[in-house]
Amino acid sequence: MKKISLLLLFAISTLSFQACSDKKKESNDSVENAENANDAKEDAGTGQTEESNEFAVKAATGGMMEVELGRMAQEKAQSQDVKEFGAMMVADHSKANDELKTIAATHNITLPTTLGEDEQKHVNDMAKLTGAEFDKKYVSMMVDDHKEDIDLFKKAADDEKTNPAVKEFAAKTLPTLQKHMDRISAIDKKID
Repeated sequence: MKKISLLLLFAISTLSFQACSDKKKESNDSVENAENANDAKEDAGTGQTEESNEFAVKAATGGMMEVELGRMAQEKAQSQDVKEFGAMMVADHSKANDELKTIAATHNITLPTTLGEDEQKHVNDMAKLTGAEFDKKYVSMMVDDHKEDIDLFKKAADDEKTNPAVKEFAAKTLPTLQKHMDRISAIDKKID
């Protein structure tokens, strides 16, 4: 009887440790957690299409990074143009992020609550830079990011598989992204 009790206790301890370990792995990256939650909802028939989910997660993550880097640009940039662009990023992307959160809540899409590991690495790398070096790297990153963002939002706006509310959000946000691209391209020409 004593052996059975000890064995049972050992088995329960092992399972409890395993469960805690799995939960820890699950919560490391907010982006992965959101993707997994959306996949589970889609599989259960309670979520949105893969296209809608992927777009929403990428848009939310990118938006959060733009806000974070915009704040940093306001503090660390040497160029007044870069500081002003950073302020525009904070204002415009905060507004878009809030709109996307409302759509996600209404349409059962899980969004990341913090930056993913890749985006956090970009932010950490930028935090190490100052002055003209920061300006050059930030401007280059914003040009690349906005090219990708415009492509992502155009695809979502045109994709028939995308949820109508998500599709409308993408189409409505495109002119703002294009305005950002035009502005950062002009700054890029000045810096080079």
